[in-house]
Amino acid sequence: MSVPVPLQHGSLSTLLPPSWKEQIGAWLAEDTPSFDYGGFVVGDEPRTATLWAKSPGIVAGVPFVDEIFARCGCTIEWKVKEGQQVGNEKMACALVSGPARGLLLAERVALNVLARCAGIATRTQDVLVALRKAGYTGRLAGTRKTTPGFRLVEKYGMLVGGADMHRVDLSAMVMLKDNHVWSRGSITDAVRAAKAVAGFSLKIEVEVQSEEEADEALAAGADVVMLDNFTGAGVQVAAASLRQRWAAKGNTSFLIEVSGGLTADNIESYVCNDVDIISTSYIHQGVPHVDFSLKINVF
Repeated sequence: MSVPVPLQHGSLSTLLPPSWKEQIGAWLAEDTPSFDYGGFVVGDEPRTATLWAKSPGIVAGVPFVDEIFARCGCTIEWKVKEGQQVGNEKMACALVSGPARGLLLAERVALNVLARCAGIATRTQDVLVALRKAGYTGRLAGTRKTTPGFRLVEKYGMLVGGADMHRVDLSAMVMLKDNHVWSRGSITDAVRAAKAVAGFSLKIEVEVQSEEEADEALAAGADVVMLDNFTGAGVQVAAASLRQRWAAKGNTSFLIEVSGGLTADNIESYVCNDVDIISTSYIHQGVPHVDFSLKINVF
């Protein structure tokens, strides 16, 4: 059974691809597509501003915020670390310095990204803590139900909160869902087609609705079976049964994932250590934002 490995020393920012900074330019261009009228009012006089946390949450999205301010000619000195809990009381998180116009150009874009990323990290950690308290030792994972153009930030927030990102995109793993199977004709044929092109380096996962479908997927060579939309009780029975049946056949290397309709209210009912991965969009869709603000310091 797969057991999460604690994150080793190192910055999550080093995971980001070379192209990520191009997104920052696009965000700023969207927010100021032509003239900056407010910038004319404040000018380029040097100013400092304080970044405040005003609601409870986990700081997440630091690399993105750093680059947003840098693009506007500003520097930021953080007083908290990424992943740190803040906001039980109003708390100064960073000091930002630069031209007044640059501070205000970056302000809303930076706050929007920080609030969203922190919200995802916060809910992710809350759910993970609840699962650990319930005795679950496997992985909590997000899904690919992310916002187009903002996926990198949302997946990053999941990492800061302690979750597995699951697939980042369609090229990361072969996942055969019901529509793939129906289009191909059978689970067996769909897995065989996938194996013909995926090579040795990609896992193949199949979404199944029953133990019988899981057996067919494993017999065809799937690496992962996803028990989709099972009840909590159904998961516990099916996962244990699959483990026992396939261990008797000498196959103990496959992974079992559970997904479908999981929320904070029901996720603990799915806790079963025959399950390797619990995946849910609940940790990144519709999450409350953490409230941050930026105020120019007046002396």
